[in-house]
Parts: sequence; C-alpha cells; structure tokens
Amino acid sequence: MTLAPAAAPGPPRLPAARGGAPADADLTLPHGDETEVTTDDGARLAVTVAGGASAHLPPVVLPHCWTGARAVGAPVARRLVAAGHRVVLYDQRGHGASTVGAHPISVERLGADLASVVTGLDLRDAVLAGHSMGGMTVMSLACRHPGVVRDRVRGLVLAATAAHGIAGPGRQRFWRTVLHRHHLNRLMVRPRLGYGLMRPVFGTGPLPAHVHATRALFVTTPPDVRRACAEAMGAMDLRTALRAVDVPALVLLGRRDRLIVNRLTRAIVDHLPGAELVELPGAGHMLPLERPDEVAAAIRALAARARAAPAAGGRPVAGGTAGESSART
Repeated sequence: MTLAPAAAPGPPRLPAARGGAPADADLTLPHGDETEVTTDDGARLAVTVAGGASAHLPPVVLPHCWTGARAVGAPVARRLVAAGHRVVLYDQRGHGASTVGAHPISVERLGADLASVVTGLDLRDAVLAGHSMGGMTVMSLACRHPGVVRDRVRGLVLAATAAHGIAGPGRQRFWRTVLHRHHLNRLMVRPRLGYGLMRPVFGTGPLPAHVHATRALFVTTPPDVRRACAEAMGAMDLRTALRAVDVPALVLLGRRDRLIVNRLTRAIVDHLPGAELVELPGAGHMLPLERPDEVAAAIRALAARARAAPAAGGRPVAGGTAGESSART
C-alpha cells in the first residue's frame, strides 16, 4: 500500500442543485486534501481528507454504497467537520475516481481496501461508518483484520446494510433486473425515467436532487463493476465471523428501506456482540442523504461513548437514539 497526492480523474459530475434548493441538495465535498491510496493489488483509491485533526475527537471514515461515490457522504461529512472531526471519504474500487485493481472484487477485498486507507493515513481511534456496501466493507475489515481494529479503530456505525442474505429468497428477480437487463442503463440515463426507477430506493419526501444524483452515480459506475460488486455481496455471509468482533457498534435502519430489507439489517445485532440498533421511521435506504442529521448524531454519540470506554472490549451504553429515531436493543 502506498500513499500519494491524487492524480486520478475527478469524480463523476452530478446534477447541480437549483437555485434556492436546500443546502443539503449540494453534494459538493467539504474542503479538504485530495490524496490517493494504492492498494497491494494496484487499485488507486481517490481519497478526500476534510477537517482538522483534533486531539479530542476521533477521525471518521465514511465508506459509501454500491454504485455510489464519496459525494453520497457529503451531507454527513459537513456536519462532522463542523463539529470538529477529521473526516475521510474515498471512492471504493471501480467507483468514482478510483480504479479497479488486479484482484477480483469481493467483500473481503473491499475490507482490505479500507484497511489500506486506515493504515495509509495512519488513523488512530477511528470510527468507521459505512453505508450499505460500505457497511459490509466495515464489517469485512472488522472480521478479517482484527489487528487493525485493535490498534486503530474505536467504533463501527453500520447504516442500511446487511451481513448476509443479499441474494436470498425473494431477491433474485431484483438482481436479475439490475445486473442482466441491458436496457436498464438506457432507461437510467434518461432523467425522468431514471428518477422514477430510483425513487423507491428512498423513503418519505427525499430531495429530488438526491434522487437524480443517485441515478447519475449508478449510470457512471461501469456495468462490470456493478455486477462484480453485486455478486460479491450476494456471496457474502459474515454472521459467524462477526461474533468475534469486539468493538462498540451502532446499526442504523430506515424502516422504509426496500433495497436491503429490514430483517437483514436487524439480524446484524444478533451476531455482533453488544451492537445497538437504531431505527429511523420513514427513512429509506439512502440514509446519508435522507437523514444526515441522525447519521451524524449517531456517529458522534458512538465516538463519545467509545472514547469513554476502555481501549479493549468497551461497549456503548444501551438505549441511545439518533434525532427522532426509535431505538431497539
């Protein structure tokens, strides 16, 4: 793994927010340093490091979702930077401005990429907060790289994600449509049709700019990468390995998530010791865009609890909530 100033092409251009749109409609990344981490198989990961290092607040890493990019985390990152955190966002391999690398894409490989980012930037006491495929990335690191967790990680936030069952019963038709219908891309590139296809991924009352941006990111993700990542997620089962993970964790769930069904997200807490579940009524799958206040609040709350806990084996206090959410433990 090597670290170098960024030389990769810029991230995909997203639809511009219209004048007078809410501030969160703008998915511009917070100001920071642009750099690049090269993994052991040659993938070049485009990285943004925003905010100043604080002696009191842990750094936060935000791995993004399938067919996403760093921009998906921008609303959450802005809130964390304003609160004093150093925030790391990066494009997962094959997404945005990052290259694919030599190794086949797998969830284990994505976890190794995250380990390269954490060690390459020499992060300490970090909170890893992954959304969807990014949550799987975080769990993979926690399961496969216990030394990195022990030495460098103080907490996990897992948003709208799962540890197994992505290609389980009832999901085959969805994945066949997404992966093997060649006309899907032709539909998605048409803004009005693409908006209609992407809208069910969100819960109640999303900003139209977020739906359009999610559609644009889907289209700009190469079909081969979309397929490889989806197949990797379908083959994933981290349940047994999660039982050995010993780090404070919060699991966030949007009750109207139609992409990763609620029972799969809830199942994580059955296998990750001491994990706490926070449910967000009315929210769909795209929690960093739909509920950035609650996601940022959950990250900050976990960071505070993990900081107060012992360095090994500390657990967050049960019963926490995020914003207007309801919590289950």
